[in-house]
Amino acid sequence: MALPRITSPHTKGNNRTQRVMLLVLAATLPGVIVLTWLYGVGTLINLAWASAVALGCEALVLKLRHRPVPFFLRDGSALVTAVLLALALPPYSPWWLTLIATGSAIVFGKQLYGGLGQNPFNPAMIGYVVVLVSFPVEMTTWPVPHGVGLSAGLQHILGIAPLADGWAQATALDVLKVNKSLTIDELWANPAFGHFGGIGSEVVNLAFLAGGLFLLHKRLFTWHAPVGMLVALTIMSLLFWNGSGSDSHGSPLFHLLSGATMLGAFFIVTDPVSSATSNQGRLIFGAGVGILVYIIRAWGGYPDALAFAVLLMNLAAPTIDYYTRPRTYGHRKAERGFKLGE
Repeated sequence: MALPRITSPHTKGNNRTQRVMLLVLAATLPGVIVLTWLYGVGTLINLAWASAVALGCEALVLKLRHRPVPFFLRDGSALVTAVLLALALPPYSPWWLTLIATGSAIVFGKQLYGGLGQNPFNPAMIGYVVVLVSFPVEMTTWPVPHGVGLSAGLQHILGIAPLADGWAQATALDVLKVNKSLTIDELWANPAFGHFGGIGSEVVNLAFLAGGLFLLHKRLFTWHAPVGMLVALTIMSLLFWNGSGSDSHGSPLFHLLSGATMLGAFFIVTDPVSSATSNQGRLIFGAGVGILVYIIRAWGGYPDALAFAVLLMNLAAPTIDYYTRPRTYGHRKAERGFKLGE
């Protein structure tokens, strides 16, 4: 039997790294468009600044490592890290916040381990966690949709003036986490809430779902990790959903359409480097992320837990791979032949 000859994904063929990265960038466009419609050019400024920082840090570290800079910059991996990170940051983030997040992602999340294909953790999530732990106020305050003008946004980015009280709000996940007395119906009168999830967030999640389905259609990844995460998150939110009382953790639909759920399911847990490798392993990896997301959202100290959940499961990925290794081709037949020979 002739086995198929598959070329390296880093050289030639339909699955080379540059093509994959370009498709991922294209799949983020629905989310970028919706975020720009909701928050104005703040998202585009985040994207431009994060991309410049990522390419600059990548080039600098590659130069220090005496590696060919143009060759590695052309693969697009640094740009994808920057875009995913910029989309997760609040629009009109201060310039220094984006700088720290992106620099940490490239230097400590990627190049410190040897570059593309060597990193055990998702670089974008490394950068996100660094700024989330260090600057929680800036990371949990989002502009009111259609409420911030360009002038006020630029002043906030440059650190000249903070966003006015009427132009900034906590996310729906944050409001739900700190709530102690209001019912879900009363909370829904809060400007942060939309129809099912957070206002704006529900539309953004649907946009990233569309982009993720496009990547799934292009077969850039299998369905196992996204489905594992979304099903596990749905089951957890169903099991611990206690109605609309003041101690409610939110409905399954709320958790699916709030925060970075769809961005995480289709653009983060599908990372081929830092997640599990077999289909069974990917399913377990995604389910673990979904369970941890709900646990941290409901009982942890942070409103949206995707980054922490992904990094914890990155630690578990080698163990998952060990116990879910596919059977070696021809192994069973060889074993039977050995027994017949006895």
